[in-house]
Amino acid sequence: MSIHASAAAPTVNVDQVVEQGGFGAFQFGLMLLCGLCLIIDGFDVQAMGYVAPAIIADWGVSKAALGPVFGAGLFGMLLGSLALTPVGDRYGRRPVLIASTLFFAVCMLATPLVTSIDQLLALRFITGFGLGSIMPNAMALVGEYSPSSSRVTRMMLVSCGFTVGAAAGGFVSAALIPAYGWHAVFWVGGAVPLALGLAMLAWLPESIQFLVLRRRSSEQVARWLSKLDPSIVIGAATRVVVKESKAEGMPVAELFRGGRGGITLLLWLISFMNLINLYFLSNWLPTLIHDAGYSTSMAVLIGTSLQVGGVAGTLTLGWFINRFGFTRVLGSCFVTACVAIALIGKVAATPAFLFIAVVVAGFCIVGGQPAVNALAGTYYPTTLRSTGIGWALGIGRIGSVVGPVIGGQLIAMQWSNASLFVAAAVPALISALTIARLHRTSHGATA
Repeated sequence: MSIHASAAAPTVNVDQVVEQGGFGAFQFGLMLLCGLCLIIDGFDVQAMGYVAPAIIADWGVSKAALGPVFGAGLFGMLLGSLALTPVGDRYGRRPVLIASTLFFAVCMLATPLVTSIDQLLALRFITGFGLGSIMPNAMALVGEYSPSSSRVTRMMLVSCGFTVGAAAGGFVSAALIPAYGWHAVFWVGGAVPLALGLAMLAWLPESIQFLVLRRRSSEQVARWLSKLDPSIVIGAATRVVVKESKAEGMPVAELFRGGRGGITLLLWLISFMNLINLYFLSNWLPTLIHDAGYSTSMAVLIGTSLQVGGVAGTLTLGWFINRFGFTRVLGSCFVTACVAIALIGKVAATPAFLFIAVVVAGFCIVGGQPAVNALAGTYYPTTLRSTGIGWALGIGRIGSVVGPVIGGQLIAMQWSNASLFVAAAVPALISALTIARLHRTSHGATA
């Protein structure tokens, strides 16, 4: 049923329009653009892990020397998440996403020009800072155009782009590095987001709820409402409303008000522990597998299977979450991940078992992170959604910095692969225990 604004009923409820909207070309285009943003995000984050063996050989540096480089990019993303996501809640999802995408393109195109570890470290930090705002704003924007019945599924589906990009980075790197060298990975990785940023300028919408809450121009509101329901007419006397009220004060402080503080801290801890695992595995797995006696191409493909498992997890877990709830599904995932990660080092000599262990770990750890992000996105209101997701990711990305750096130090101390992966299983166990606490704290409200 369409909602019409007329003299007798001059009010249009945005939430009702979104709830009654179907899934047409406009919604598909929105999810495609946001999904592509996350694909390039995932491609960039994983690209360094895939090119690391080639850079080590080309520059004659030690494996441990790349640990700070991995950490610099992730530290930049951490700061970007904390600093830039409140900007999305204040100025809009659209300008932040477009600016971040174009900035990323420039940084990727500059990466092949570096000639030292110090230059690479600095550029990876700058690139990561610009990327920090993409995931929270993309997920928030998709959620704000989705009816409640499909919101989690759509948010997780679009967030799958990150894992698709990470997996694609493996296949692209495996094809390009032997033929053209590691520089080609970044030339391709810069050209794609440049084209995408221009497409977003033309077609990416702004959140209608955001426009109404921030009292932006009625022309902008009418433009995007008409995409959801062309029969809606917005006149001079029409009131456009949303069910939420505008939050006052600093967005970050609001994460701890209204009874949200306890769950906010638990979400931060889950994200922190899971991203320790995710980025340790993403950055070091190809190198460790190569050291176990596999060829560079095979090591890259095994590393890619982590992301393939993550894609499968992201596509599958949304259905299970809709049926059984966030906490039950994520708790099961993290327990399974603990076992799978510990097994990687013990089955490395058997390729078939190694692939299985890596895929299962990817399914649970890589696939579980979008579910954690979606949980934050559904818990916080519109005026805090980007900040809520972004700060959970930002605090979590402290773990993404810690994981690769500690991994590099343990490798330098000559820990065996078996010991490294047993140690990596511990954060997954802590994630499972924290999910159990979240379930009890929320009294089933998020389950």
